[in-house]
Amino acid sequence: MWSLRLNKFGVLIAVGVLEAACSTSQATRGGDPASAQVPATAPAALPQASLPPPARASADFARAVELVRAGKDEEAQLAFQQIATGYPMYAGALVNLGILYRKHGDLAKSDAALHSAVQRDPGNAAGFNELGVTLRLEGKFHEAADAYNQAIMVKPDFAPAYRNLAIVLDLYLGDTAAALTAMEHYKDLATDDKAVAGWIADLKQRAGKNAAPAPDKAGD
Repeated sequence: MWSLRLNKFGVLIAVGVLEAACSTSQATRGGDPASAQVPATAPAALPQASLPPPARASADFARAVELVRAGKDEEAQLAFQQIATGYPMYAGALVNLGILYRKHGDLAKSDAALHSAVQRDPGNAAGFNELGVTLRLEGKFHEAADAYNQAIMVKPDFAPAYRNLAIVLDLYLGDTAAALTAMEHYKDLATDDKAVAGWIADLKQRAGKNAAPAPDKAGD
């Protein structure tokens, strides 16, 4: 039972703390998605659980997070590697490793860490979302879309996955209609994101232009 709680704890901290360390998890319309900045967020609180994570695991993870905050990424990578080895069910450590590797341009290691994370914890929506980001940067656009869709299947209210799916569908796969659907889902979930309205309007305009014309029945 504690391993499941530990897994969730790892994912929560990974999402709450390390989004600021990654410049590719989200994108803005009108620029290269890979260069868009992600706003910093506060660390997520520990879950209220009847069986909390082992004290040593919690302490080690907190130390790794502080290393990231201090800009000591190499030390943080080593700390997360040790957690991933010592606590194999701790998928959050691997998600963080994937983000850090990607931040420093090592997409192959990022890909491997994130694939390992979602294999260990197939219910890890954040892991699938981050995997999608890395796959997109590797030019694997269809696989990226699959990863975002998997994140959505795991957690239907996971807003970042809808946004990232819309980005890859629109900018890389040319599926305007599907991108519009994904972005509208994102808008419903992320009501504080004011910039999305302009993108949706643009998608609607382009989706209308790309729609097949109605058949001319005058000659029927």
